[in-house]
Amino acid sequence: MMAGVYRSQAEALASITVLLCGALLCGALIMEHAFGMAPCPLCLMQRVWFFFAGVIAFAGLMHNPRWGIYPLLTIIASLVGGGFSIRQLWLQSLPADQVPACGPSMDYLFENFPLGQVLQLMTQGTGDCAAVSWQFLGLTIPGWALVGFAAIIIASALQWRAGSR
Repeated sequence: MMAGVYRSQAEALASITVLLCGALLCGALIMEHAFGMAPCPLCLMQRVWFFFAGVIAFAGLMHNPRWGIYPLLTIIASLVGGGFSIRQLWLQSLPADQVPACGPSMDYLFENFPLGQVLQLMTQGTGDCAAVSWQFLGLTIPGWALVGFAAIIIASALQWRAGSR
């Protein structure tokens, strides 16, 4: 009887993780397409890791939400994505004279540079990543992304705990 309760907790937490990832990605697309806020390279990397975390959580939900590898991989994906958020927050905190130069658009990079160099630029960020285009309650977009990654980590840790019982 108790095993059924814990399974439903693990399923519920995996579902919350998937929905949270989807909502955050939806919000990013709305900001881009409805409000015209073009994403910088680090913003795109954060989206990629929200997507990975959501796909991993969804795979766990479809396979076995009690199996601990799925929440563990979701936590790892969220830690990597959170690292990109922290990198962008650091770039935003730099004085104007220390901000790296702005780079070409992502479209131009993908058309004219090898993939390895594009990925290197995406992971390091450019001066575009230091621009603060939106704030809410004192947090910028990467600050809210970091909060989202932290929420995913918490939900995944709780899922892992519920599944191990």
